[in-house]
Amino acid sequence: QVQLVESGGGLVQPGGSRRLSCVASGGTFSNYLMGWYRRAPGKEREFVAAINWSSMGRFYADSVKGRFTISRDNTKNTVYLQMNMLKPEDTAVYYCAADDIMTPAVLYDYWGQGTQVTVSS
Repeated sequence: QVQLVESGGGLVQPGGSRRLSCVASGGTFSNYLMGWYRRAPGKEREFVAAINWSSMGRFYADSVKGRFTISRDNTKNTVYLQMNMLKPEDTAVYYCAADDIMTPAVLYDYWGQGTQVTVSS
C-alpha cells in the first residue's frame, strides 16, 4: 500500500522556476524507479522524467531536456523535479509515479494525486 503525495505546484511566470516534490510512504523506496508525468486539459498524459534507485540513471522527455532535472533522496523517500525556464506549454497537472522493480510486468504501479503547475504572465 504505497502512497505518493506531490507538492510544489502553483502559478509561475514564463522563464521562471519551480520545484516539485513527491513523498512516498509504504513499501521500499529504494526499490522504485520514480517518474514524473504530466497532463494538460484535453491532452494525453505524457512522460516527463524518470530516475532509478541510485540516481545514476535519469531519463527525460525531449520537450523538457536541458530545462528540468529529476533527483531523489532515498533517505527522505522523496523525488524532486526542478523545473527551470518554464514555458506556457509546460502548464499541466504533474503526477508522481513509482515503478516497483519487483513487478517487471507493470510499468508504474503507484500514482500520486497530482499537483497543478500553471505558467502564465
